Amino acid sequence: MAGAPRYDATTCWRDLERFNEGVSIDTFREWAAPLLASRDPLVRMYLKERLTELIGNDAGRASQVLEWTRDAGPKEFKVFAMALKDSEAVHLPEVSRKMLELGMDVALEPERRAGVLSSLDTQKQLSPDALGKLADFAKDPASGEAGWAAARTIARVMKNDHERSANAAPYLDKLLSIGTQSLDEHVRYMALSTPMETAPVLDASATDGFAKVLTTEGSPDGRGAAAHNLSLSADRAKVLETFARAFEPEQDVCVRWSLFRFSARAAGKDALPVMANMALVDPRFQPTYQDFERIYASGVLDFERVWLALADQDPYGCLHRD
Repeated sequence: MAGAPRYDATTCWRDLERFNEGVSIDTFREWAAPLLASRDPLVRMYLKERLTELIGNDAGRASQVLEWTRDAGPKEFKVFAMALKDSEAVHLPEVSRKMLELGMDVALEPERRAGVLSSLDTQKQLSPDALGKLADFAKDPASGEAGWAAARTIARVMKNDHERSANAAPYLDKLLSIGTQSLDEHVRYMALSTPMETAPVLDASATDGFAKVLTTEGSPDGRGAAAHNLSLSADRAKVLETFARAFEPEQDVCVRWSLFRFSARAAGKDALPVMANMALVDPRFQPTYQDFERIYASGVLDFERVWLALADQDPYGCLHRD
């Protein structure tokens, strides 16, 4: 294009200033194309940040960039999607709605749909309609990689909303529905494990839901994640009862280790009788039980301090799965 600066793989940062000063939203794509040939990730990060600035809080500009993602090359797509994700405009209802619609578009390949849906994970909250659509899409056997991204987006927005308003219940409900209904093990695990990052206190409904996972989920990793989440339930007595009941029929040692240690996280010193019985059922846990008993007897009660005081935090070789 006449007047556009020329770049090659050796472009230096001094030359990039010309791009910074002269580019507009209408010339960005053409001017950025040569720079995308650079193997320098800092150049691509610069392009992302500059495009984020150009989008600003303008719904029209955001929609324009969103349209670019339909036919963009792989490097272009990443820059466009990341710029949208970090822009102010992504929080405008009309923009987020268009992004959700594009992410559901069956005409796009799964990787591109996944990228668009992932760009929604900076939302402050999700409307009931958007939450329902994402959850239904994640459960769809045909959604593939994009379904996994939809579940992750729900979890990440849950974290945003929970930090802002302590609101997690509607998100947990949808994640549980994905975690129990999706036919894809990877999608189920994403839905079951990501609440651990937010660590919300579970209400009665969520407690019942994750307790059911302990007896119905085929993946040991999914059952371990459920145990982790249950350790933050408001109903400690019910969790201890659930863990005690689930321990004996459980055959995976790493899931048993989750049930054992998260009993202590759920109920502290009061969990020792349940943990003692677990160690009787599975003698491999006897040395670890004695370690917990010793630490509690010393007066340490906070679970994080108890955990750090353990002689061995990975006695069964399970940390690679956590």
